[in-house]
Amino acid sequence: MKDTALLLCDLQNDFLHARGAYGRAGQGAAAIAALPMRLAPLARHVRAAGGVVISTHFTLVPGRDGEPMVDPHLRRLRPFLARGDFAAGGWGHALVDELQPADFSVEKVAYSAFHQTRLEWVLRKAGITRLLVSGIVTNGGVTSTARDAHVREYEVTIVSDGCAAFSDVLHETALASLASIAGIATVSEVIG
Repeated sequence: MKDTALLLCDLQNDFLHARGAYGRAGQGAAAIAALPMRLAPLARHVRAAGGVVISTHFTLVPGRDGEPMVDPHLRRLRPFLARGDFAAGGWGHALVDELQPADFSVEKVAYSAFHQTRLEWVLRKAGITRLLVSGIVTNGGVTSTARDAHVREYEVTIVSDGCAAFSDVLHETALASLASIAGIATVSEVIG
């Protein structure tokens, strides 16, 4: 597994913790909340086998006035996002405690963890050719990152029970759409 990285997409306090941006707004899903405990054994397994764990962090960059620069599309979906949410270096921006520490962390401003980030540079320098993709949301960051990895010729496996969406239908539809470009496996199958 020395050529393998577990990608933890956006498993941040602002998404998952009750005091985070989404928790304060009453946004969440049981399937999303269950991910850290489900993925912790896989992260330990990947590290023990010589692989690396990389967390990606959705980031809202503050503008000149301190308010976050939010794309209009996201502003319509999540009007509750406010000053300080998903700010780099803040508690809300950090990987949840259950999955700490990541070997590498990558800030991102779009769905894909490859878009305008240093992820590909880190993967190349670390000798990674295989990606286990997990996190949230299956139909957003997970799908976009997996598709970008595929076109960059990484061997991609989606950890099916290691990712989630705000509805089971969205999750299952996204997994079905990814089956043509990626392997699909559960946490226990990957560990086994």
